[in-house]
Amino acid sequence: MNLKSGIAKLSGKSSHWVLHNIFKGGTSFPGKLAMRIDPNILANLAKDYETIIVTGTNGKTMTTALIVNALKEKYGEILTNPSGSNMQQGIVTAFLSHKAKRHGRKLAVLEVDEANVKRVTELLHPKAYVLTNIFRDQMDRYGEIYTTYDKIIDGIKLAPDAVVIANGDASIFSSVELPNKKIFYGFETKADEAQNDFKASVNTDGVLCPRCNHIIHYHAISYANLGDYFCPNCGFKRPNLSYRLKEITERTPNSIKFRIENTEFAIGIGGTYNIYNALAAFSVAREFDVSEAEIANAFAKNKRIFGRQELISYADKEINLILVKNPVGLNEVLSLLNTEKSDYTLATLLNAHHADGIDTSWIWDADYEGLDKSKVKQVLVGGERHHDMGFRLEVAGFDPGTMEVTPDDNTLLTRIKEAPTKKVYILATYTAMLALRSTLYDQKILKNKIN
Repeated sequence: MNLKSGIAKLSGKSSHWVLHNIFKGGTSFPGKLAMRIDPNILANLAKDYETIIVTGTNGKTMTTALIVNALKEKYGEILTNPSGSNMQQGIVTAFLSHKAKRHGRKLAVLEVDEANVKRVTELLHPKAYVLTNIFRDQMDRYGEIYTTYDKIIDGIKLAPDAVVIANGDASIFSSVELPNKKIFYGFETKADEAQNDFKASVNTDGVLCPRCNHIIHYHAISYANLGDYFCPNCGFKRPNLSYRLKEITERTPNSIKFRIENTEFAIGIGGTYNIYNALAAFSVAREFDVSEAEIANAFAKNKRIFGRQELISYADKEINLILVKNPVGLNEVLSLLNTEKSDYTLATLLNAHHADGIDTSWIWDADYEGLDKSKVKQVLVGGERHHDMGFRLEVAGFDPGTMEVTPDDNTLLTRIKEAPTKKVYILATYTAMLALRSTLYDQKILKNKIN
């Protein structure tokens, strides 16, 4: 390590110690500071690590956490960026804050923003890529889904020896030929579904065949455009799956039980989309020689992640804080709410910063109309774009008499304390979620603040 890299490392580590121990934050600034001194500091910090990059539109943070927990069962401490700070500066901070093992296999599992895959690859030379899904997300940042995938592919092409562990139910991941070894995971098609022949719902993204541009058909769909697809025109179809979900045995808003290959697993978080996250983690763990029993043990111990169905106790209320950022993810959350058996209060917080996506028109593509409104006893609308959110819910059929605008987080918390239900679901965009967590931290309701 040269002098410039040494100074960058020392400066970054020092700033992280101060921010973490005194201010209880600091997930990106130490990395920014170190990179300002040495733009290539990441290459030096990561040179002894086998790195797994997790990327895609939805599920990166949860998939990363599940992979880390599974690998820990066999390899002990794993370097990761658990806060979801997935730009280059956040990844540098993760390395600066990690105490490297003296002995044993050094593994790093990193959530990486889709647009940053190429730059991170240039510095890290990854051993594996994990691809979760590609959906329309923040049009002002990424463009259409094919543009997003091109950004990822530009990175993968720089590491032809890395294995690609991809969601086989997403047709886009089979659309480009790569020299890399590919491992696919997905939902197994049931015997009574194998002869089905139908199209995805109207307005579903990513349903054109990448070979002949005809509309893809399906034997089975899990959600959105994910499923057992085929093209009746040219024969393009889902690849053979190395790892398969066999069965979902139980699901509630806060838990799922399911069988992958020969083992039943349980995770303390709801939603079909989280089964895909678990399936991705299972696939990675098996490729790294972790046993199914060790994976099951890791999943059972998995803790909820900030903003991803994070359970928060406040007054006598049970708050479930859920990050939403695009139509597909939001629709899955709304489906999750439809499994709730108790009455609840619904709060929706909409911001439009760079990290949220400046264009908020995506809320009109979400199926609020399909939400079971009989369980929703009060609606609280907040965030900087609360007027847009309120109008969207009114158009969806919510009674304006049950809706109340909460222009700031303190007002929101007051109204939650007075809510007519014990259960409260808060659906928040990224910066709105961070701001609310900051308020909860300031009021000593949460112990840790994420910056």
